[in-house]
Amino acid sequence: LPPPRKTRAELMKDIDAEYYGYRDEDDGILEPLEQEHEKKVIAEAVEKWKMEREARLARGEEEEEENIYAVNEEESDEEGDKEREGEEGQQKFIAHVPVPTQQEIEEALVRRKKMELLQKYASETLLAQSEEAKTLLGL
Repeated sequence: LPPPRKTRAELMKDIDAEYYGYRDEDDGILEPLEQEHEKKVIAEAVEKWKMEREARLARGEEEEEENIYAVNEEESDEEGDKEREGEEGQQKFIAHVPVPTQQEIEEALVRRKKMELLQKYASETLLAQSEEAKTLLGL
């Protein structure tokens, strides 16, 4: 007689986070090995970069060191100087997209809600009259 087949529950009973390798770092063996390998790979990459750089210089190409962290000095708002100065006087990175403040977001939400309610409950003639009144008052 063959041994009885294991049920799905019996097969799945020993499967946990360790089975998937989530706790491999806990035994203290894997991390030092990874660090050694990482150092070796970084050293190889640096060596390759140096050799390519020397080859470029030997061919007579000029080496252009471009600052990849350059920040545009064109700033239109008053907070520009405050944003640029980070810790210890270093330049702070600035988002290239204008980020609205919490107050601006709230105002936009209120305007949108007002427009939705006006479109829902006000007639077109009333909307036209209110727009005309605003233009006459200069609002």
